[in-house]
Amino acid sequence: MRRRKSFDGGIDDIAKAMRKSKNPGHFRRIQCIYLAMLNPLMTAEEIGASTLFTGRNVGYIFADYRKHGLKGLEDGRGGRRRENLTLAQEAELLKPFEQESQTGSLVVASKVRKAYEEKVGRKVAESTIYRILNKHGFRRIVPYRRHKKADKKEQESFKKTLQT
Repeated sequence: MRRRKSFDGGIDDIAKAMRKSKNPGHFRRIQCIYLAMLNPLMTAEEIGASTLFTGRNVGYIFADYRKHGLKGLEDGRGGRRRENLTLAQEAELLKPFEQESQTGSLVVASKVRKAYEEKVGRKVAESTIYRILNKHGFRRIVPYRRHKKADKKEQESFKKTLQT
């Protein structure tokens, strides 16, 4: 069995960081270091079993702690990991459509999608556009009440010739 390298810093600092931690994931990562310092003979698999991590993940946590200290254990990713544009860029993109909607016309998703794809430089799903519109306060986009090619005269003549 290979012996684990010792960690820099004291166990008191780790215990203090565990008490201050409010995020359960962050607490568990600190707890891995705490258990390793408390009992150097514990394997990564044993530490992982008690902290609900895999042995490999515990090894990554050890490496992050050695490289960055307690800062390396924080998970500051936030929610928008796969964003194409920032919130400010999205708002800027939707500004002309917002002005258009305030004059009474409908905002059509296909136009917004075309502008978004030009800005991003690749195709995006239509659901992406609907989520962006919803996020920025646009109401649900509804279809037109009648078809563009509908002919009133032809509809009336059809009603007259229809047998009941």
